[in-house]
Amino acid sequence: MIRIEPAGAEALLLTLAEEPEVDLSVRLAELARRLREGLGEGVRDLVPGWTTLMLHYDPYRIAPQILEERLGPLLAEWHAWRPAEDAGRLHEIPVWYAGEDLATVAVACGLTGEGVIELHSAAEYRVGAIGFAPGFAYLGGLDPRLVLPRRATPRARVPAGSLAIAEAQTAIYPQASPGGWHLLGRSPWRPFDPAVTPPCPLALGDRVRFVAIGREAFLDLGGRE
Repeated sequence: MIRIEPAGAEALLLTLAEEPEVDLSVRLAELARRLREGLGEGVRDLVPGWTTLMLHYDPYRIAPQILEERLGPLLAEWHAWRPAEDAGRLHEIPVWYAGEDLATVAVACGLTGEGVIELHSAAEYRVGAIGFAPGFAYLGGLDPRLVLPRRATPRARVPAGSLAIAEAQTAIYPQASPGGWHLLGRSPWRPFDPAVTPPCPLALGDRVRFVAIGREAFLDLGGRE
């Protein structure tokens, strides 16, 4: 059941599901595309979340009652649409699995360090949301055997490029920042680069696989210890 609620004078919050679903991020990206196309210059911005889409509109270009009339058919058509299993670009990201928390994660999950690496690198993840920091992509699809709560005490500084897990998600920290996730490794890949276009290579609905590499390959690819 889709809920539409006002979020201030010039925005609507569309709640599209109660819980995150496997293909919802792909469907949210498609809905955003359809809304931009169908509402034209009336759309100021579209901000996706795990289960929501915030629609900011210009009331001088599209009156609220006209917006409501156009939203109905657009949402009905979108609700019936389902993506292909391989929808979204696939990114293969190198990771040196030598994180500070690898051993403690292994113990907490009843696995060996090699077992954690095998499970984490075997999965295919989906970009469910981007936030917290520029380029910080929340990736869903973590193996249930690796699901852990966040650290009881967050770190004051997590190095840029750190690969981490928390609850049912995994992510790479784009910049050095505080963080409470469990660190499994480091990647030389850059999740955010303001000097290129687009600055964030990952987009909502994209697919991600992590490829295990060694220390030498990590350094050769530009990684820093």
